[in-house]
Amino acid sequence: MQSLKNPTIIVFTVGLLLIYVKLVYAEPSTTNPKFSVERIFTGNFKPSTMAFLGTDDIIVLDRDLGKVYRIIDGVQSKPLLDVNVATVGYRGLLGVAISADEKTIHNVFLYYTQAHTRDSEDEDLYNPIEPLGNRVYKYDLINNKLVDPILLLNLPAMPGPRHMGGVIAIGPDDNLYVSVGDLDGTFRRKKYETMTQNYQNSTIVDGRSGILRITQDGKQVGNGILGNKPPLSLYYAYGIRNSFGFDWDPLTGKLWDTENGPHFGDEINLVQPGFNSGWVKVQGIWEPNFEQMGKIVHNPNGLNHFNGNGTYNEPKFTWIPTVAPTAMTFLSSDRYGSEYRNDLIVGDANTGTIYYFKLNTNRNALQLEGELKDTIADNLNELKKVKFATGFGRITDIKLGSDGLLYVLSTQNGGTSIYKISPR
Repeated sequence: MQSLKNPTIIVFTVGLLLIYVKLVYAEPSTTNPKFSVERIFTGNFKPSTMAFLGTDDIIVLDRDLGKVYRIIDGVQSKPLLDVNVATVGYRGLLGVAISADEKTIHNVFLYYTQAHTRDSEDEDLYNPIEPLGNRVYKYDLINNKLVDPILLLNLPAMPGPRHMGGVIAIGPDDNLYVSVGDLDGTFRRKKYETMTQNYQNSTIVDGRSGILRITQDGKQVGNGILGNKPPLSLYYAYGIRNSFGFDWDPLTGKLWDTENGPHFGDEINLVQPGFNSGWVKVQGIWEPNFEQMGKIVHNPNGLNHFNGNGTYNEPKFTWIPTVAPTAMTFLSSDRYGSEYRNDLIVGDANTGTIYYFKLNTNRNALQLEGELKDTIADNLNELKKVKFATGFGRITDIKLGSDGLLYVLSTQNGGTSIYKISPR
């Protein structure tokens, strides 16, 4: 106790305390001093994704309690909807999209792991609620309630409980796109090995490990890409371990996505129709060996091509240290200056970082320099030049608002925050 009277020790102790406080309570910031970050909403729930109804009018999902909220000018409404969800692992109320037409009644699309009963507080990996399935529903928004549900997709939820995917969005073709992971069905029993995970001895196609495309009424689009009968005809892409984000290039209309690896090999991909991401034969550019990094594989063997309709392509960018990339959006706005216009914005869940990537002239690859020119982040230090903002905790979604500004949905310590990034 007597040593605390020493001024040097006191200063040192206070300094450590200030550093700790800064690390724990620091607000997010941008790497460019011309931009600022403002927290516009704080809530006491665990979020998944969000969608805009209008300026300062946001739909946000409570992942664990199955509630849909409307945030107007930073004020949280009573639930527009309250559904039973299973929540162990990555299950829950996961994805939302809103019809982009100008009808008086908005159509709201939701993806969630439906359950018979309400989630219990003591649910865990050893005592999970049995899910009915992963479902995509279409609702009408009337008088601040989501009503008249129509089931569009009935997808598996087993074996789980991880890798549900769950991101949904309406594309430039006005169709609904849905990401579905492998549902933890890799390196498990043969009953969970599917053709869309590139298991050649399988005959199973059940909606897992891909990006599915349907009309807003839940119908097949055209003749299908990989085949002409559902569920194979619903696949836009396959061979995907788990994806939490995708968006369309505003200049080309082409789809890009993020993909989570196991303990290595997170990806950014250009997703052409019939794209095969290569899982379970390859993740990043490495062969998985029971979720460990194996040898480098540029042209993996043993892929399913579905009579030549599927095509494998390597990722456009890969992380070796896993950052768990989540949301992705193109910055189709000049609010941040012409130097950022149409750049690709990507958030992650492990470090709370937002990255920005420029595309090349042909818009078919990322324009990378220096240590990233090989398209691989060997360590986190190599990412310094592509950092746009930091300090967001666990980023679950990023959207471009009608005002042309970026909005970030994140969670820390079980709570929810929405941030707006603005020019100063």
